[in-house]
Amino acid sequence: MSPQTDPVALIGSWKVAEVDEGAGDILQLTPDRHDGLLLFDRCGVVMGTWRANVNGLFVAGASGRSVSDNDARECRPGPELMTPAWLRRASAFRVEGDSRVLLDVQGGHVARLLPGAKPTPGPNLLPSPAELPVVTDEVRRAFAPAAALPEALTPASRDTLLGRWVPVDARPGRFRSGGPYVELRDDGGWRGSDGCNGEGGRWVAGPAGDFLATSGPTTLMGCDNVSVGVWLSKAWRAGLDGEVLVLLDAQGGETGRLRRDS
Repeated sequence: MSPQTDPVALIGSWKVAEVDEGAGDILQLTPDRHDGLLLFDRCGVVMGTWRANVNGLFVAGASGRSVSDNDARECRPGPELMTPAWLRRASAFRVEGDSRVLLDVQGGHVARLLPGAKPTPGPNLLPSPAELPVVTDEVRRAFAPAAALPEALTPASRDTLLGRWVPVDARPGRFRSGGPYVELRDDGGWRGSDGCNGEGGRWVAGPAGDFLATSGPTTLMGCDNVSVGVWLSKAWRAGLDGEVLVLLDAQGGETGRLRRDS
């Protein structure tokens, strides 16, 4: 593993710099799989998840926001307030000395993260900064290189992943509304359904079948569903078995199989 692409090096509390909007905001990243991202800005706190791997891929997505008492127009609740544009653009990272640099899908500069940031506890019901964990052997194992893609599979590229996919065993008429699916979009977002609940998040792909995705909040209707969002959020690799997309976890076990929606 190159020190320049060690994902453990992203764990910390960082001041955001070299961005058009949001300079001076504080981004806190911890290994917590469910709420490991806190972004403290002038409007409150964005809460979400992030993932990164040893090949320098990075993806982050918001799962919620707490808004402070600020009455400024830009702080009024709305979908545009969830995730800042620079964080949506981030698809990769590298380590440069004490700082971390986030890059877009073409390798262009997105933001620089400077060490030593110390967010203050939030007023009212805003989340407080997390206590940054000691990087243990268990944390390092969680970010260890994923198992290689099986030779029988062709590595899926970003271009081949784009589009709408459905589980290979999804039977028509089994679900309440249209059936489960996932649509991987060119803007780095994905949306889908487990068969009755809407889902969504962010995704990124790289060489050798590298694949990372986050999963955001979902509705909670009960049904005989297919958790395609979980398939994505647990995947570290993506490969093609003919026309079938196979998602695999860090140990090389399959999380799900999908086919193109015809």
